[in-house]
Amino acid sequence: MISLSKVNKYFRSGTAKNETIKAVNNVNLTINKSEIFGIIGYSGAGKSTLIRMLNGLETPTEGSVVVAGKEISKIKGAELRKARQEISMIFQHFNLLWSRTVQENIAFPLEIAGVPAKKRAERVNELIKLVGLEGREKAYPSQLSGGQKQRVGIARALANNPKVLLCDEATSALDPQTTDAILDLLVDINQRLGLTIVLITHEMHVIRKICHRVAVMESGQVVEQGPVLEVFKNPTAPITKRFVQQVTEPEETRETIENLLERFPKGKVIQLTFVGEDVESPLITKLVRNFELDVNIVQGKISQTRNGSYGTLFIHIDGSNEEILRAIQFIEEQQVGVEVMTHA
Repeated sequence: MISLSKVNKYFRSGTAKNETIKAVNNVNLTINKSEIFGIIGYSGAGKSTLIRMLNGLETPTEGSVVVAGKEISKIKGAELRKARQEISMIFQHFNLLWSRTVQENIAFPLEIAGVPAKKRAERVNELIKLVGLEGREKAYPSQLSGGQKQRVGIARALANNPKVLLCDEATSALDPQTTDAILDLLVDINQRLGLTIVLITHEMHVIRKICHRVAVMESGQVVEQGPVLEVFKNPTAPITKRFVQQVTEPEETRETIENLLERFPKGKVIQLTFVGEDVESPLITKLVRNFELDVNIVQGKISQTRNGSYGTLFIHIDGSNEEILRAIQFIEEQQVGVEVMTHA
């Protein structure tokens, strides 16, 4: 559905003569039909520039961008405008027309496309039901909550039956509960319509909740990519590990580990990583029954991804060095990830 090959994007610097900034650096990505694909990175990583190249708002300096069989990086004018009808976008700040009602905002792209009034009305009613805005048809954006505004934005983006939906930090302006509701709506739309969704974010919670695969960007490069569960299980790049910690480690975990290492210098603080069915394994019970150890549970959390569960558990074990080593070997044999913490 979407293919990026050797894509680079340079911008001329406004501060130094003839200096260029490499916003996107040799990116290669393939996004499958009907997939929810996440691109995550901090500010300045190049993710916004990258997603804007998918609908022709930015043109790559080098490389190829193909969406739904059309090389967006090469076409212009009427051909590009026609291609964009299959590539819709929703934004962080909604970008609604404040002088138009919910109905009129959703109808706007249909008006531009020349759809007759009767068919416009039918399509708008379908979309209002799809995004859960029944009863708010005549409301203006100023009368809507943030979540409702984004639902209008989503409905408007779907008006012309696109094949691809681009989401540019679409939940960043919303509170956590509203964010989850919008993410659930995107999953529902993906499943009902078979729509390919590409979203960019700096929040790993968004990736965890709805994405099938993820690409991690830093300094214009994709430093890691793969199925979300695999990236959670085995993050390799330092920045990926930081993102994964957003949802696998409570904020107080590091402080707790530091305190335990000071209080119990003889024992070991161990991070256990469970994936899929391993999350339900009674591992702690087995450790207590089979080894002469004192086991203290420090912190734990289970996260759900689209492809299964991912859990982390921090425990402190104390006993003889030989018994601790035997226990660690036993844990590894259970296909559970083990990391002995030497510092927080």
